[in-house]
Amino acid sequence: MSAPDAASAALPEPAVAPRELVERIVGNVGKVVRGLRDPLELLVCCAAAGGHALLEDIPGTGKTTLAKTLAATVGGTFRRVQFTPDLLPTDILGTSVFNPRDGTFRFQPGPVFTHVLIADEINRASPRTQSALLEALGEGQVSLDGITHRLEPPFLCIATQNPVEYHGTYPLPEAQLDRFTVRLSLGYPRGEEEHAILEAQSGRHPLDSLGAVCAPADLVALQRAVEGVAMERTVADYLLRLVHATRAHASVRLGVSMRGALHFARMGRARALSHGRDYVLPEDLKVLAAPVLAHRLVLDPRARYAGTDRHALVCEIADQVPVPR
Repeated sequence: MSAPDAASAALPEPAVAPRELVERIVGNVGKVVRGLRDPLELLVCCAAAGGHALLEDIPGTGKTTLAKTLAATVGGTFRRVQFTPDLLPTDILGTSVFNPRDGTFRFQPGPVFTHVLIADEINRASPRTQSALLEALGEGQVSLDGITHRLEPPFLCIATQNPVEYHGTYPLPEAQLDRFTVRLSLGYPRGEEEHAILEAQSGRHPLDSLGAVCAPADLVALQRAVEGVAMERTVADYLLRLVHATRAHASVRLGVSMRGALHFARMGRARALSHGRDYVLPEDLKVLAAPVLAHRLVLDPRARYAGTDRHALVCEIADQVPVPR
């Protein structure tokens, strides 16, 4: 997502410290999506970094509930689009509607004009429809009929796909995968958390009574605060060594791009701020390496057919690259 435009330049600073704001958001979302603190922290850091997330998980793990809960927590708007083979780009972006009274066209915004958008089963839509999101993900705007329409910040897209069912799907191309800041999965909650979920949803859904802990403007201010987090030269060198190691690995045909490196840096800054620091540590980058970098790798055909796991590969690279002290 691009930097906030001039209309949001005068936004006030967050009402609470960034670390406390992140804790409030994670804690509030955790009232509904239980037992998944690590993925929740990662998603909130992604939102603070102005990025977008790709959720890969089996059906029924709470992906849509997570997106709705996050939108309610930050007091933002929420829209859901079910991606299907017959979905058109205008079904996402909007269209121009002709007014016969005065002979003019009026732009009717699509569901992408929201604070939190969930693109459900994104790999079920055609490549043409998938690519309609690229400008929104990369630049925070939509261009139709020669006119550019800015998306109101904050804008967070959470795309989902099922990693075990590929019939009738269109795999996301590398250029589109590179637009997503992180890839994560929720997985199954632990046994005791499953009991708590059953009890909490035995009557009224907990999301129905969930209140907001901040306003969308607070999240925009948090994104601006992330931009001011310092990264020393030694830490930046470590980041680039990790990136270069993905390009040089024998099992990788195409490593992390410069866009990926920039997303990596922003996520490092967001994680530092969420831990109460105004500077990035190498440990921040090592923890984030797999969720930020793995989905950007294009494996060598032999490694792909051998079943090489990209997440494990990045973890191996992170263990091999020396950490500066």
